[in-house]
Amino acid sequence: MPTQIARPRHLAGVLATVVAVVASIVAAPTASAAPVQYVNLGDSYSAGALVPPKRAGFVAQCRQSSRNYAHVIAAARGYLLTDVSCGSAATKHMYLRQLPGTRPQLDALSPATQLVTLMIGGNDDNVFANSVKACVAAFVSAPTTQAPCERRYGDTLARPVLTRTGPAVTAVLRAVHARAPRARVFVVGYPGILPSGGNCLLNPIAPSDFPYLQRLQATLNGVIRAAAAATGTTFVDMSVASRGRDSCAPENVRWIEPLISYGRAAQLHPNAAGEQAMAREVLAAIDQRFR
Repeated sequence: MPTQIARPRHLAGVLATVVAVVASIVAAPTASAAPVQYVNLGDSYSAGALVPPKRAGFVAQCRQSSRNYAHVIAAARGYLLTDVSCGSAATKHMYLRQLPGTRPQLDALSPATQLVTLMIGGNDDNVFANSVKACVAAFVSAPTTQAPCERRYGDTLARPVLTRTGPAVTAVLRAVHARAPRARVFVVGYPGILPSGGNCLLNPIAPSDFPYLQRLQATLNGVIRAAAAATGTTFVDMSVASRGRDSCAPENVRWIEPLISYGRAAQLHPNAAGEQAMAREVLAAIDQRFR
C-alpha cells in the first residue's frame, strides 16, 4: 500500500485565515494626513485688495481677493485656509472688530493652528496713505523744488513708525504665538513701491522724493524685521525680490500698481503677479525653515 502523508487537521482553516488577513490588509484604505490648518491675517497687501476676482462670501468692504498670496499658497500645498485679512486693517484690528461682519483677527487662531502668515503695520498712523498724500501735495505745491516732501516733513513721517508701529507689531506677533503655540509663523515685509529714481508719470510725486519714500518704507520693514527677531517669527523679505518690479515699472513687469491705475489692484498695492510673487517667497521660506 502506498504511504499516505499526514496532514495537519486544521490546515485548511489556517490557510483560510491567512488569506483573509492578507486580503484585509491589502484592501484597507491608506489613511491620508490631515491638511495643515493655515490662518492668514493682515491688511490690504495680505488681502490682495481689489485683485480680481473678489473672494465670494467674505465681507465685501475688506476687498479680499481669491488670488491673494494665502490662497495661492493653500492651493499649491493643499492647506486648509482660514483667511481673515482685510483691507485697511491696522494692528489694533488684531484685537478689535474692524467692520460689521468681522471679528478681531486673532480670534481665527487656536491651539490647532499649524501655520500663520500676516502682513501688518502699514496702516498704523496711516503710514502709507499719509506719506503718499503728503508727497503728492508737496509736489503739486512746489513742482520745481528738489525733494519738496522731504524738505517739508523731514523725519516726522518715520518717527511714529519707530516709536509706535514697531512695538505694536511686536505685540501682535507675541499674541499670535500665544494663541497658536504650535504654529509656524511668517510675517511678510512690504515689497518695493517706488524706484530709487527716474521719472514716473503714473505717480504724481517728485522723482527727487522717491529715495525719501524708499527710506520710509525701509524703516517700516526694518521694525517688522526686528519684531520678528524678538518673537521667534520668520521674516519674509520682499525688498530684494521686488527690486525693479515697483509701481513705475512697465505694466507687464510691475508687481505694484501705480496711483494712476487701471483696475488690476488697489492703487500702490500688489497686483496678481505681486501676490503670486509673495506666495513664492513665503513657500520658499517655509521650505527653508522646515525642510
